[in-house]
Amino acid sequence: MLTSLKINKARSHVNSLDYIPTNAENIEFLLETPQFKTHILNLIHQAKERIYITALYWEKDEAGQEILDALYQAKVARPELDIKVLVDWHRAQRGRIGEKEAGNNADWYYETRRKYGFDKESGIPFYGVPINGREIFGVLHLKGFVFDDTLLYSGASINNVYLQQFDRYRCDRYHQIKNQTLTNAIVDFTNQQILSHSAVNRLDVAERVTTAEIRSQIKAFRKHLSQQSYAFNGTAQQDELGLSLLVGLKRRKNQLNKTIEALFCLVEEKLTICTPYFNFPITLRNRIAWLLKAGKQIEIIVGDKTANDFYTKPEEKFSLASALPYLYEKNLRAFCKRHQRYIDNGQLIVRLWKDYENTYHLKGVWIDHQYLLLTGNNLNPRAWRLDAENAVLVSDPNAQLKEKAEQELNKIREHTQILKQHTDLEIDQDYPQDVRKVLKRFGRVKLDKVIKLLL
Repeated sequence: MLTSLKINKARSHVNSLDYIPTNAENIEFLLETPQFKTHILNLIHQAKERIYITALYWEKDEAGQEILDALYQAKVARPELDIKVLVDWHRAQRGRIGEKEAGNNADWYYETRRKYGFDKESGIPFYGVPINGREIFGVLHLKGFVFDDTLLYSGASINNVYLQQFDRYRCDRYHQIKNQTLTNAIVDFTNQQILSHSAVNRLDVAERVTTAEIRSQIKAFRKHLSQQSYAFNGTAQQDELGLSLLVGLKRRKNQLNKTIEALFCLVEEKLTICTPYFNFPITLRNRIAWLLKAGKQIEIIVGDKTANDFYTKPEEKFSLASALPYLYEKNLRAFCKRHQRYIDNGQLIVRLWKDYENTYHLKGVWIDHQYLLLTGNNLNPRAWRLDAENAVLVSDPNAQLKEKAEQELNKIREHTQILKQHTDLEIDQDYPQDVRKVLKRFGRVKLDKVIKLLL
């Protein structure tokens, strides 16, 4: 139960954050997936001083090659450009789940540097950032591409489906923000808190250190990073449009988690949530239940199980990860059953996103017309405890971005259907036999909580 004391504490926390003043015209909402790739290429071409790219992974495929070629062509044309790329250490050195390895992304970074005739010192450094000793216990989930004084922010990584190189796409959110203070804070954090640590090593080299060799450094780095925050001069007043940079790792009560929990307490009329994996941490589940009891409206937009990036068709090869979309659907069904009366009275709106064989990767939070959270955080237990996450919180007390935000939400809603009854979702008996076996095994040995936490 949220008391007035807790609400006041939440308001105090959000108001105490530093906010960078900005103008509404400097925040652009990109509504179509192909715009993301177009903006990356344009911003690479226009960059004069620096390009800092941070993503979970940069994949060796047609889109990845096109962006990497553009980056090296910019380096050839403007050798003075400060270019750095950060990706997850583990993810860069393995193939996709369920696929046979034929070289990895890290090998490709090295081969591309050699192809363009750059040595280690003069080439574009690709840094592997290890958040934990094993990928399953934490990955680099920080987001943000910096081009001079422009931040291009999205939950997307770089590959064919995220950039819609061909017909299929993975839907995400994309925002472009022009603000020197904001981009300086990201670049300073990257250089001072990440790249300066001995656990972070180059991937674009012939001989890479092994995870075993830097295990102690990784442990120290995780502890170090969990204690850091972005440093910037936030001079925005409470009645101004402002931006706050947030980071979170490890502890449940880290800065980002605390802020998201606080935002949920400040809903006056409506809360809107996007998440691709329906598995809220218990603190958010409790706040959602309280908001519904308090008469607030909640809209949750989640991907249909067939729009999940782990989904495999029944006729395709089954893997353990193939069961995850069904596990998320079970969570959603139980949630809707518990709150069916709010669905019936229109207080709770649950939308399922599906667009043919495309996939859904949207994350974010909208609080009334006052707060917008841009983040790669999946709002699940893994993001709460294991991965390194960040976000840009937009405080908009005068609703200057209301029209842009509504346009974005309406675009997202185009491929959704409103769930009317929890019984509209499939149950175990409807699932393929391989899925039923895995879910039964999870239930028998009580692994479901572990799986929910890790994935």
